[in-house]
Amino acid sequence: MDLLHQLIDFVAHIDVYLQQWVQEYHQLTYLILALIIFCETGLVFTPFLPGDSLLFAAGALAGTGALSLPLVIVILFVAAFAGDNTNYFVGNFIGHKIVNAKRRIIKKEYLDRTHGFYEKHGGKTVIIARFMPIIRTFAPFVAGLGSMTYRRFVMFCILGNILWIGGFTFVGYLFGNIPVVKQNFTLVVFGIIILSLLPMIIAFIRHQFISKKAS
Repeated sequence: MDLLHQLIDFVAHIDVYLQQWVQEYHQLTYLILALIIFCETGLVFTPFLPGDSLLFAAGALAGTGALSLPLVIVILFVAAFAGDNTNYFVGNFIGHKIVNAKRRIIKKEYLDRTHGFYEKHGGKTVIIARFMPIIRTFAPFVAGLGSMTYRRFVMFCILGNILWIGGFTFVGYLFGNIPVVKQNFTLVVFGIIILSLLPMIIAFIRHQFISKKAS
C-alpha cells in the first residue's frame, strides 16, 4: 500500500518531483526520465507508470529553461523506441511461454483487450495505443506474439512515438507554464490521465452493454 501511495503522490505532484530531480541530479534527470519511459513501454509488468503526464510535465519544465526541449524529445523518443522493441522481441521469442505460464505473470484481460484493438484497428493499433495507458504497454508485446511483421511494426512504432513524445512534450512546453495551468498542475495531470483512459472506459461500458443486450 505504501508503494501505491508513493505512486499516487508522484503522479499528483509530478512537476514538483521533476524540479527536485533537476536541482539534485542536473543532467542525470534526462536519464531518469528515459528510464521511466523505457519501463512503461518496454516492460509488461509496469503499465502503471505515468507516461502521458510525465511527458507533459517534462515539456513544461523545458519551458522554464531547466531542461532542453530538443534533448527531452530526442532522448525520450529513443527510450520509447527501445522499450517498444524490447517488448516486441520478448513477445516474439518467449511471449507464448509467459502467456501460458502456470503462474500468471501478466493479466489476461490486458492481453485480450489489446488483441481486440488489433482486430479492430490492425497495424494502426501501435499508433493509437501510444495515447492509451496499459494498452500502449501491451501493444508491442502482442505484436511480437505474431500480430505483425517486424518491418511493419517499426514503421508504426516510429510514427507513433514521434506523435506521442513530440505531442505531449510540446503541449507541455507551450501551455504548462501558463499561470492557471501552473497553479492547478495536479488537476491538469489527472485530467490528462482521465482523457487518456476515456476510450478504454467507453469501450468497456459499450462491451458490457452489448453483452447484457445479447443475453
